[in-house]
This record gives sequence, C-alpha cells and structure tokens, in this order.
Amino acid sequence: MRVVGAGEARNAGRARFAAVDVARGAALVAMIVYHLAWDLWFYGLVAVEVPFDPAWRTFARAIAASFLILVGVSLVLAHDAGLDARAFLVRLAKVGGAAALVTLATFVAFPQSFIFFGILHMIAVGSVLALPFLRLHPAITALVAAAVLAAPFLVADPAFDTRWLAWIGFYDTAPDTNDFEPVFPWLAAVLAGVAAGRVLLDTGLRARVAALEVRGRLGRGLVWMGRWSLVIYLLHQPILLGALWPVALVVGESARAEQTASACRRTCEENGRDAAFCVRYCDCALGTLEAEGLMTALDGAATPEQDARIGEIANACVARTLRESPAPE
Repeated sequence: MRVVGAGEARNAGRARFAAVDVARGAALVAMIVYHLAWDLWFYGLVAVEVPFDPAWRTFARAIAASFLILVGVSLVLAHDAGLDARAFLVRLAKVGGAAALVTLATFVAFPQSFIFFGILHMIAVGSVLALPFLRLHPAITALVAAAVLAAPFLVADPAFDTRWLAWIGFYDTAPDTNDFEPVFPWLAAVLAGVAAGRVLLDTGLRARVAALEVRGRLGRGLVWMGRWSLVIYLLHQPILLGALWPVALVVGESARAEQTASACRRTCEENGRDAAFCVRYCDCALGTLEAEGLMTALDGAATPEQDARIGEIANACVARTLRESPAPE
C-alpha cells in the first residue's frame, strides 16, 4: 500500500460521501434505541430482559455489524489515494483512547461485567487488521471475511475463556461483560465493509453514491450525527442513565419485582424444568426471600450465612413444588 503525504491525502479526502454519514447516523439512532431499552431493563422499569431477549439480542448484533461494516467502507474511502499514516494514527489514538475510557468507566460502574473488548475496541483493532486488504480485489477480501466468520464456530477451547484471551474469539464460555465483539467473528464485518468500499470505488456506483444529496432536517441531522459519532457514543449512555435514574427511584419497584421473577423463571427453565413448575417454584422462592429480607442479597453482596440460607430456601421450594405438582397422566 502506498503511503501518501499529508497534503495529498487531505486533497483526496475532502469530498465525503454523505450517504456513509447518513448510514452511520442511522446506526447511532438504532444504538441509542437499544441502549435506552437496556437502561430501562437495568433500572427495573420494564420486565422484558433486554440482554437475553432473542429479538433485542439480534437487534444489538445488527447494530454492531452495521458500525463495523461502515468502518471498513470508511477505511477504503479515506485512504483510496494511499495510506495517510498520520491521519490513520490520529484516528486510531482517538478510538483507542475512547475504548480505554469505556473500560475504565464500566469497571467502576459494573466491576463484575465491565466492557473489556466492546465495539470501540473492535473498531480500533479491526482498523489495523484491515489495512492489508484495502487495495485487494474485493472477492479475496470477501473470502477471508467468510473464513473469519466461520472460524469461531469451528475452533473453541476453554483456554480462551479468560478476559486476557477471550477477545480473540475462540472461547468456549465468554466472560461476563456488557458489550463484547471479539476479533473472530466480528472482523468479518469490517472486511465485508472493505470489500463493499472497494466495489463502490472500482465501479460506476462511486459516482452515483457521491451524487446523492441529503435533504431535510432528518437527513441533515443524520449527517451531523454520523460526523460526530465518537462523541455521541461516549456521551449518550451517561445522559440516558442519568435521566432515567430519578424515574427509577419513583416508579421502578413493581417493575423490578417482575424483572426478578422473570429472571428466576428463565434460569429455572434453562435448568430443564417446565414453565409451570418454574412459575410455582419462583413464587415460593422469591416470596420467602422477600419475607426474610434477603432480596438484596441476590445482587451479589450476600454474606456466607445469607448464601447458605438462600440455598436452603431454594432446596425447600424445589421440594415443595415437586410435592404440589400434578402427577403426570
């Protein structure tokens, strides 16, 4: 890959593709919607378990994929005249610094599930790993992307389960974290974007996309968001969490109770029990815990004595539910 001077790169990169900014802005809107739902769940304001609900999980993955595809497209567009090393390193430092800030902030707020390799970490690492592909034929890049996508489904080992290695993607059981996009398979999305960007520049699509005009307040708003995506990413969650906190203090109690019951039933069913059994068991267990003032101990701050009592209650409620369950016909 040719490395160009700063002046040449600036001249080559002045023309932005407004369509890419619009797409990035739309992805940001979708991300804010998802995080709003996640925050409502976190504060107990809704019963649906957003991080575990299949529809919401699919939505979150689609958002992450769209961001990473746009990273690949943007890399090709920005460095089509040759790699502007200075601009690339400046951008990499910004994204890497923001990723480190996210890790630090989430470690303070959520020490058990802090973000050690989320979307920003993947953008930084993926940007570096994608460099050799920027000028390759898109078919070759697409084949490599397919291999990267398939790799973690073919290779998995418990040795990769620690946070020090799980980011590669070959883990057997992922560590607990609030956002996780490991290199395998998520590098595939970046490479898919590189291939798409190469097709865009090497065909007649380039002129058509460049000629697209953005009109109206919505379009201009999305362009603005797309150009300030990193700042918006860093600020939107603190703003959402801060705005919802007083609401949670006032109206969140009943929803939190239903959320806890829903989590109990989900865990029960994952252990092989049927839905009817789990409803009766959770009513018994949660009712007893509430009566004995042990609900707060479920948040991970239980003493050894409380842990032992919670275990006794669970066993007693299993036995009671089995006794009261109707005999199979």
